[in-house]
Amino acid sequence: QVQLVESGGGLVEAGGSLRLSCAASGRTFSNYVMAWFRQTPGKERAFVAVISGGSSTILYAEAVKGRFTISRDNTKNKVYLQMNRLKPEDTAIYYCATAWVVRTTEFSYNYWGQGTQVTVSS
Repeated sequence: QVQLVESGGGLVEAGGSLRLSCAASGRTFSNYVMAWFRQTPGKERAFVAVISGGSSTILYAEAVKGRFTISRDNTKNKVYLQMNRLKPEDTAIYYCATAWVVRTTEFSYNYWGQGTQVTVSS
């Protein structure tokens, strides 16, 4: 039912910026909670940011607070992650996901995109 496609990843130097996008299907997009997670090989998928359907509730992981901004445009069925002041430890595959309620736990999300690679060099 729900299809998610991430884009915008790439290679960037430490201190630089990237803007990730996630295109979602469905005419009920505005009802879905959308989140970004990231994963490095050998490690568990980690929460990054989440935004409610109407953007009234937004949460960030402590590691990215003050540097990353999540937003959405319900007219375009898209969610974004603006990443500033990137650090090498931000290197990971970034995934967007959807759920019915705001949560920071990976198991709360049922639909996932294929991911986009972000690599931050020193």
